[in-house]
Amino acid sequence: MGLYVEARIRAGLDEVWDRSQLPDRHQRWDLRFSEIDYLPCEPGEPQRFRYATRVLPLLTVDGTGVSAGERNRPDGTRTSALRFSSAHPLSLIEEGRGYWRYIPDGEELRFLTGYDYRPRWGRFGRVVDRLLFRPLMGWATAWSFDRLRLWCERGITPERSLCHALAELCVRIAAVLGAAAVAPVAALAVAAAALLLPPLPVTPAARRCLRRPPERAGRSGSAAAPTALLATLEQS
Repeated sequence: MGLYVEARIRAGLDEVWDRSQLPDRHQRWDLRFSEIDYLPCEPGEPQRFRYATRVLPLLTVDGTGVSAGERNRPDGTRTSALRFSSAHPLSLIEEGRGYWRYIPDGEELRFLTGYDYRPRWGRFGRVVDRLLFRPLMGWATAWSFDRLRLWCERGITPERSLCHALAELCVRIAAVLGAAAVAPVAALAVAAAALLLPPLPVTPAARRCLRRPPERAGRSGSAAAPTALLATLEQS
């Protein structure tokens, strides 16, 4: 998979599962989506869904997908897999697939994802994806995972954590602008501090998440993709 993000969350497996699998809860914390809705499907079939992202006040890019999950694995973990695509001409993502893993580890839960996609718009789309869109998607995924962690661990709702993030951003920008107005040379140091200082504990931060799979092995600790589950979706 092209993108990997892992967060360690001190919360129960059921709580994290529900807040990431139920559409009305998932869309609250995931920066990548504005709307997620289940579509009708027959009993026993993989769940079909529609997703949408508001990129501008009057512009929404949408797509559809199918997902399947395993709640009761022999090793005590849970996993879900999904396949998605968008026919919207302004969507850089044409189609892709991914997975989520839920791995208990002592008092923590390793909540991780791996996914990849094929960009549209030919060579131009591949260049835009590599230089801009893919790094942005990786950051948005990690930021959102930490937003979920704050919700589960500290009871900070996704709406509140977004307010914290915007307020902290405004303070940092104001500090740089104020320093530039008083002492332009010192503004460089203030700008560096604004970029490097870690966010407050109540503010989501992508840097708190792991962005590459760990090297350790073992069945219960594996972050490998659920290939069998993904294969079932290829036939849906």
